[in-house]
This record gives sequence, C-alpha cells and structure tokens, in this order.
Amino acid sequence: MSLTLADVILELERIAPCELQESYDNAGLITGQYDAPLTGVMCTLDCTEAVVMEAVQKGCNLVVAHHPIVFRGLKRLNGNNHVERAVIAAIKNDIAIYAIHTNLDNVLHRGVNERIAQQIGLRSDSLRILAPMRERLMKLTTFVPLEQAERVREAIFAAGAGRIGRYDECSFNTEGLGTFRAGQGTNPFVGKHGERHTEAEQRIEVILPRHLENAVMNALREAHPYEEVAYDLIPLLNQWQEAGSGLLGELPEPMPVADFLKHVKTSMQVSHLRFAEGDGRLINKVAVCGGAGSFLIGKALRQADAFLTSDIKYHEFFEAENSLLLCDLGHFESEKFTIALISEIIRGKFPNFAVLLSETETNPVKYYS
Repeated sequence: MSLTLADVILELERIAPCELQESYDNAGLITGQYDAPLTGVMCTLDCTEAVVMEAVQKGCNLVVAHHPIVFRGLKRLNGNNHVERAVIAAIKNDIAIYAIHTNLDNVLHRGVNERIAQQIGLRSDSLRILAPMRERLMKLTTFVPLEQAERVREAIFAAGAGRIGRYDECSFNTEGLGTFRAGQGTNPFVGKHGERHTEAEQRIEVILPRHLENAVMNALREAHPYEEVAYDLIPLLNQWQEAGSGLLGELPEPMPVADFLKHVKTSMQVSHLRFAEGDGRLINKVAVCGGAGSFLIGKALRQADAFLTSDIKYHEFFEAENSLLLCDLGHFESEKFTIALISEIIRGKFPNFAVLLSETETNPVKYYS
C-alpha cells in the first residue's frame, strides 16, 4: 500500500502534537492535501522557493520544514515577496508544505532542545523542561466492575493515559460499591430492569494530556462493559513535565567557562559565539533553547550556570546579572540539527521510503571576517 501525506504527518504529530504549538504559531499542513499519495519527503529548516524547486527536481512532493513559511494571513498571492513566491511555487508544482515548529520545540523527548542537549553532551538522565506548560493535563476517574477493570486500564493506557514523567501505566485504584437502577429501554450489563443493583466496582484514576482526551475517552467507552459509562474528567493546574519551553540538563563533569565555550563552539559547529561571561563559576547545569529564547533568561538564571539560545538583544544580555553565562549561538545555528532530527523521526517509522535533507542554503545571515 502506498503512503500518503497523512501517514507521515500522523507520525510527526505523534511526537509533537500541533496542540503543543504556541498561540502565535502556524504549525501543520500549509499547502497540499492529507490524502495525496507520497513520492518523497524533503526536510529543511526553512521552506523557500529554492527548496520547493529542489523538492520538484528530486521527486519529493512533501517538504517538512521547521519554520512555517506562512505565519500571518496572506491577502494576495502575486509573488511580491519570498513567502508568496514559495507558496505559489508549491501550489504550481503540487508540493505539500508541512511545518513542525514550536510544537517540536516544546516536547521533552525527540524535540529540538533534546537534540541540542545531545550535541553538547548533556547527560540524558538529567534532562527536564526548563519552563513546563501548565493547565495541559486532565484527570480521568471512572468506575468499572472488578472483573473488567484490567481490560479498561489496558485500553486507556494504550491510548496515552497514565504517563507521568519517565513512568507509564500509572493509575490509582480503590474498590467500592456502585448502585444503579436500569430504566425502560436500557440493556444493562448486570442487574435487572426496575430494580436497584449493587455492584462491586473499582475506581480507576489516571492523568492524561488534554490533547489525548478524545482518544482516551473513545478507548474507555470501547472497553467499558456498561451501557452508560460513569466518569469524571477534571482539568488540572499542574505543570506538565513532558512539555514546555527550553531544556535543562547537566554535563558529565563541570567545566571552566573557557573550556565550555570552546566545547560549545566545536560541538554546535558555529564560527563564533556572542556571550555574557557571568561570574566565572564552573559550568555544570546548562539550559538550552533553540531559536529565540531570551524570554527564558529569568528561568535559566534561577536554575542554570549557562544558557544557550539565540536572538539575544544587547540590553537582554544585562539580564544575566553578571551571574549566568549567557550564549547566543545564532538562530539558524541553534536549530540546524533539527533538519536531521525531522528526517530521523520519519525514517524511524518508514525506513524504506525516500527522505532527503535539503541541500539548499536557507540561512539569510552571513558573516564577514
């Protein structure tokens, strides 16, 4: 069976659901149709007109980009700027453009910031979100006859409920007695019409991400034996440790500032670094944020010895308070490994399909020395 755009998009959104993108973002399918047959995928940081034409030349009808080519509404399509030209080229040549942007930034595992952490060698067991999202979790409570409780648990676990940090299949279970009376037109699993029935039940409580509500509820209804499923679904104020902005981790061994800067320059393959040197302490805890991360300086100042990001303005360097080693890698430079990351996600699911890395240089910033 041939692949469609939807097959690849489903895998990308399993890792980084579009619900996790920031409110200003435009991640998702920008041009193209989900049910279109797939001929090949080209991965890039930016989808320019040149990238679209490269995809045409190499037989790829899907471009997966980190940055959305369309951020704001387009009022005209007459080719007057690089955005319009890229969109026109895509539509003319039947090229789909898919963007996976801040949703890929905001996931702990297999996201942009984890890739940066891997590049600079932060310990994988130390990684956590720098600024976790709030109000993205829900609590589901349901009541199931004892003999069917395990079947229901397995179903909602498989749908994504019950994950807390590095643990899954997490639930709390208590036993009690439930009562009900079946009315006319019902088909009760246990009990008789018109008579109050008492059933030994298990109360099952699990946590789930808000974006999985439909999947978990469908699994619950499918597995639950009752005709009318009793449940509570409650939004939570908790922080979600699996999603949010930035990442914090630790080096295998503390490093002097000069050695750390040299290490970052080499491992991130950058030609230069802009930095505020901090107080000279040994660098152990490191915060990272691909792209423009100056909004996280305050969070990093309280939790890290160094913060790697990009697009830091002159006056924002003062926010390091002569304490935090604050490094600006450059926007493209901080995210360039995202291209390979996207490719690896797709190849991991579809190992025998053509997934190419764009060879078009899209970084608009050049350096003169």
